[in-house]
Amino acid sequence: MNAHLLSQFHYPFPMLKNPSAEALQELTDHQWIDGEYLWLYEDDPDTRYKYKKTKTAHIAAQWFPTASPERLKPICRFMLWTLYNDDKYEEGTPEEIRMVHKQSLAVLEGVLSVEDAQIPLAGLLASLRTELLQFISEESFLHFTTALSRYFKGLERELIYKHRKTFPSVEECIAIREDSLCLFPFLELADVETKLPLPAEIYGHPVIQRLKALASRMMVYYNEVQSVIKDEATDSIYYNVVKAIQHNRSISLEEACLEDLRIHNEALEEFLYLQNSLPDFGEWQDAVINRIHYISMTLSGWKNVSAKMERYNSLNGFPSVEQVKSVFNN
Repeated sequence: MNAHLLSQFHYPFPMLKNPSAEALQELTDHQWIDGEYLWLYEDDPDTRYKYKKTKTAHIAAQWFPTASPERLKPICRFMLWTLYNDDKYEEGTPEEIRMVHKQSLAVLEGVLSVEDAQIPLAGLLASLRTELLQFISEESFLHFTTALSRYFKGLERELIYKHRKTFPSVEECIAIREDSLCLFPFLELADVETKLPLPAEIYGHPVIQRLKALASRMMVYYNEVQSVIKDEATDSIYYNVVKAIQHNRSISLEEACLEDLRIHNEALEEFLYLQNSLPDFGEWQDAVINRIHYISMTLSGWKNVSAKMERYNSLNGFPSVEQVKSVFNN
């Protein structure tokens, strides 16, 4: 059922891939996973292997297909951070997430040193700050950290339901997952690639913000079908949209997956309508059209790369909860 349903998620968008993908994956594997961040899993080569097999640089390469190698590098570092962070705090508490949220943002904003931080990934975030500020303005960097704060708030809301062992409504579950998916911070890094920040009045335009939200939601709908088996095995069902649909509407898992697909297709229809009937942005029209093309390619790119990875298609691609906890709690 899972593979058949996933094949029905279609994206009529361009799909490009950065030619630096493999070189940046080599850097990720050998300089970061087996080098700078080796201490995380120094005695656990199996977990390091699973992280390498996730091919985070290839994901980044699908989302930032035209960035130079120098500009793609911080995106790849951030992509690796999302992997480490998600695996650690998927089993955390809401209180723990609030602390990690506060300290992560403080490190990124340059007001908390790595030495004074109490989070294991502080050094990674400090390196990320230095790298990103070579390529984007302080204003664009603020958009990024604001989006990352949104991710942490979504993660906290997920864990509240998980610890209560209760389901949110379908609508609230979608809103939570829209934030916790962590797509928004990557969308806010588009200036790294385009080198053309949009003026504030255009950046904040309701149509552009709605297109970002729809992209995140569509990725959620695809991801929920893809990960439902893993979520059932790890007690993460309370914030899986498919499981929320199944619970709230008292229907079978297959029916819930089909409803998830239907909602996805409605979102896709709205995205295409907005993309093809944009307001007049004057001299910025071409830049806006280009920005929306980049947003759309996250969807086609994600489906292309994630469909081939064990992390997103089996229970074998994830490190064990016990191992992640033991490493990060030391």
